[in-house]
Amino acid sequence: MIVHRLTVDGKDYFLPDPVTDLRGKILEAVRAGGGYVTIPPLRGGPGVDVLFSPGMPVTWAQIEVDPPATRQEEPRVDIDSFDAL
Repeated sequence: MIVHRLTVDGKDYFLPDPVTDLRGKILEAVRAGGGYVTIPPLRGGPGVDVLFSPGMPVTWAQIEVDPPATRQEEPRVDIDSFDAL
C-alpha cells in the first residue's frame, strides 16, 4: 500500500493514494497568494483545513507500507481450570 506524507510547516499529514488533485489544489492556493485547502484523512473523518501561503515549507514523501503480518494464534489457557497451574 502506498501512503503519502505531506509535511506542512513541520506538521505531518498522512494521505491515501492518489494525491494528484490535492497537489493541484495546494499549488493553486499558493499561486493565488494563499488559501485554505482541505487535507483528507487517511481513514474516515472530515479532514483538516490548512492555510497554504507562498514561502510556506511543504514537503511530499511517498512511503510503501507492507500489510501487517498475520499473527499466529497463541495457545489459549483455560483460566477456570487449575490444571494450567
